[in-house]
Amino acid sequence: MSSLAIEHNAYNLSQGFPNFPVDERLLSIFKEQASLNVHQYALMAGLPKLRQEISVKVKEHYNREIQENDVLITAGATQAIFATIQALVHSGEEVIILDPSYDCYESPVILSNAKAVRIPLTDDFLPDWERIRASVNSNTRLIITNNPHNPSGRMWDMNDFLELQTLLHEFPNLYVLSDEVYEFITFEKKHISAHQIDGLRERAIIVSSFGKTFHITGWKIGYLVAPPLLMTEIQKVHQFLVFCVNSHAQATLAAYLPEKNLYELGPFYQEKRDFFQSLLSKSRFQLLPSEGSYFQVASYENISNESDVDFAIRLTKEYGVASIPLSVFNANAADRKLIRFCFAKDNETLSKAAERLCTI
Repeated sequence: MSSLAIEHNAYNLSQGFPNFPVDERLLSIFKEQASLNVHQYALMAGLPKLRQEISVKVKEHYNREIQENDVLITAGATQAIFATIQALVHSGEEVIILDPSYDCYESPVILSNAKAVRIPLTDDFLPDWERIRASVNSNTRLIITNNPHNPSGRMWDMNDFLELQTLLHEFPNLYVLSDEVYEFITFEKKHISAHQIDGLRERAIIVSSFGKTFHITGWKIGYLVAPPLLMTEIQKVHQFLVFCVNSHAQATLAAYLPEKNLYELGPFYQEKRDFFQSLLSKSRFQLLPSEGSYFQVASYENISNESDVDFAIRLTKEYGVASIPLSVFNANAADRKLIRFCFAKDNETLSKAAERLCTI
């Protein structure tokens, strides 16, 4: 869709990346670090200073005490997810994936010669625990959770975590891969993390993203937190997959993290969400709840009977606004006439895109 947007000179609200400038202070530190001795291989697990600063943030936001060795710096969240699955999932085992889901979850399962069990979320994009429980067995190695959720922007509540707790108690060989890359981009509801849940954090690999948090997606740097036994196995894959991650970026973030108030991120994006929603209030699109992430799902069922893929393509070509159809996130290609917009854009882009959307 991004390629199609370029081809048709459309406003690109499809792919999830911001188009506004990076924090000037971050750029200043980046330049300062460039003159220092930070240009050789970092330690395989990541710079100690950066892992220490992550530990401080986990304590501040989730009241969890972790050690430097509980953190692994990765080449983005996608690499963290790949390394985790390759390390922990073996031939013939099963992995629960909740649809609609990010497209990088299934491939490493297949490459492990394991089985991806794709289970649809409810119509409200929340876990169907009865269906999940019926699908878990002694051969299920991993369940992948994503909260806040991409593509829907929905968030779990405490009841969902209690259900997951119960599931882990019933199946002692089951682990959780908790994808929390939008953890700091939340609005009215407060984010609940696997870090905070007794019995879950000891069985969870928790994935975070500096790219999403600081809108530096092109730096491709993230991290995961895992218990020692699991971390040992994940590092074995990480070592031969990337060995180590960009040392300049790590040094920059290690110096930047202590200065940055991550509580500011939610209000910043909420303002953009509210602005975009207000612009579309007079359109024919029906907007679904967006509780976290920088995505807004919209129904076009009052506009067209086309498939979501065809509608998204026509929207780009004829109206000059690119989006993502939700059916592509589903194993069964379920089409509910929904598309996803990314509102992590400057206000001018949002205004001009919404102007076009309101003409439909």
